[in-house]
This record gives sequence, C-alpha cells and structure tokens, in this order.
Amino acid sequence: MAQNASESGSPLAGVAGRYASALFELARDERAVDAVAEGLDRFDALLTESADLRRLVRSPAFSAEDQVKAIEAVLAKAGIGGLAGNFIRLSAANRRLFALPDMIRAYRELVRASKGIVRAEVRLAEQPSDAVLQDIKASLKDVAKAEVDLDLRIDPSLIGGIVVKLGSRMVDASLRTKLNSIRLAMQGAR
Repeated sequence: MAQNASESGSPLAGVAGRYASALFELARDERAVDAVAEGLDRFDALLTESADLRRLVRSPAFSAEDQVKAIEAVLAKAGIGGLAGNFIRLSAANRRLFALPDMIRAYRELVRASKGIVRAEVRLAEQPSDAVLQDIKASLKDVAKAEVDLDLRIDPSLIGGIVVKLGSRMVDASLRTKLNSIRLAMQGAR
C-alpha cells in the first residue's frame, strides 16, 4: 500500500491518511485546527464508551443511509458540529466510517507535527502523582527537544518501573523485565 510521510516522518497510509490530510488542510485554511481536533476527540470518546456506536461504525451490515441517520443523531446529541461534524457525516455517506478511528489518529498526528509536538507513550504500573508526571514530562521534553504530548497508560503487569516509547526509541525499565532477565540468567546458571 502506498504511503505518504507527514513532516514528522510518521506514515499516513491509505484512506485514513488521505481523509485526515484533506481535513487538516481544510481546517488549517479555516483556522479551525484545534476546534476540529476537539470535535474529533469528543466523537472518539463516544466510540470508546459505546459498544453500539462501535458496532455501527465497524459493521458493513448497516446501509449508508442508516449510518448517516444514526450519526446525525449522535452528532446532534453530542453537540459536535462544524468541520468535525461535517467530516464525520461525509465519512458515513461515503461508507468510510470503518476507517474513522484511524482518520482521527492520523489527524492528531498531523496536528502534533504542525505544532512541533512529539508523542510519547508512557506505561507505569500505577497512577503517578502530579509531581512525578511533571518530572517525566520535563525529562522527555529535554530528550525530544520539543513539546511532548504524553499518552499515559497504567499497566499493573509491569509491577513497577516505567516503559517509555518516544518516536522510534523505547526504554523498558520495568520491574517485570528486570525480573525476567534475572530468571533467564538463573536458568542459564544451572
């Protein structure tokens, strides 16, 4: 599949990339990049919360007409309008709702790249205090030499420590990984 690279080097492939790029250019021209991002984020949150909405978006069993009617109702109830609402409606009318989550992710990437923001995924065993979170963010900002958009995930299976993915780099300083290393070393010593 052909891929276009955004300014940040992340691939925007296929339907999702083309739709997200077109929306981003339109939003930039209308000076509505952040407003569109907010509307898409609200819709994405609805997708996360509602199994019925996810089924509507993913299932090819619904006709385009049914999807458009249902999406209209969801957008009206959620108060999502403007370019974001029109974009979601267009996706439904063009039978592209299945790609909407990827379109939203691609749009977020374009927004981050345009603002010089780097995305960092941080996994911890438990919710950190605000002070620890600020220290992590400051350290990552120093390493990235750019603003950092932190995607924090809590993963109790790590037991302790931290796993950070920043661009193509990953650092795994979790207790689980250290214990596994010790276990493997002990097995080799037998």
